[in-house]
Amino acid sequence: MKKLILSTLLASTLVLTACEAAESEETPETEEETVQEDTSDQETTTETDDTSEEETDESEETVDEEESEVAEAPEYLYEVSDNFAYINVLDGKEANKQVALLTFDDGPNEHTLGIAEILADKDAPAIFFVNSMYLEDDEGKDILKEVHEMGFTIGNHTHTHASLPSISEDKQTEEIIKTNDMVEEIIGVRPRFFRAPFGQNTDHSKQVVKDEGMALMNWTYGYDWEADYQNADALADIMVNTNLLVSGSNLLMHDREWTKEATPAIIDGLREKDYELLDPELIQTGNSESEEMTND
Repeated sequence: MKKLILSTLLASTLVLTACEAAESEETPETEEETVQEDTSDQETTTETDDTSEEETDESEETVDEEESEVAEAPEYLYEVSDNFAYINVLDGKEANKQVALLTFDDGPNEHTLGIAEILADKDAPAIFFVNSMYLEDDEGKDILKEVHEMGFTIGNHTHTHASLPSISEDKQTEEIIKTNDMVEEIIGVRPRFFRAPFGQNTDHSKQVVKDEGMALMNWTYGYDWEADYQNADALADIMVNTNLLVSGSNLLMHDREWTKEATPAIIDGLREKDYELLDPELIQTGNSESEEMTND
């Protein structure tokens, strides 16, 4: 009987000991699970912090870009004269009065890129007044992009080179706005200058140009369409030595082979006479005034 009691007690003790051992083995697993949960929380927090830092970096980059744009905005020193033929120094500004503006109409066409390359090689700025009918194919678009990327100003010369007084007001509007839209679509910038074909403006076209924030330009002189000057030597001579050359002259040229060939001599001749070739980006337009107000 005593042996039976002792055996029973011994068995109970072994059972209790086994239970305690089992419980002690389960405890580390529970602690490990808790640690994993905490680690997961830390990772979530870290990801949130990284996102916050990225957003801060992007915000700082945006501010830097905005400050850069403001800093790079040119100081406008010139304006187009009231008769649209000359370039004058803005009232209250100190700038060189002995300047000449080079302009080329009727592109982008066969000789546009060649003229632009000569100008770029000689560090001579200019405006290229384009007809957007030449921008309806890939070749024209590619030329325009390249000329723009070379740093030249693009102006509006209407879509089809139409005589504006001979068409309706709706058509006049279309000729001007369509060109602005197409140029902007290709290079991302709307033209700031407008020149009417043949210099033929109307009251309506002038209002459209004003509403678009552009400056209207005619020219001081030009010769490359006249038979006597359809060769490089004669054209270069008259463009540099005409008595019409004065401070602020706006020189009209076109997309012609003889004009391209005369361009180096025209640049050199003007500089020899101490004329600064004017950067068109220094000329104020309606858009320029809006930009200055925005920057202020």
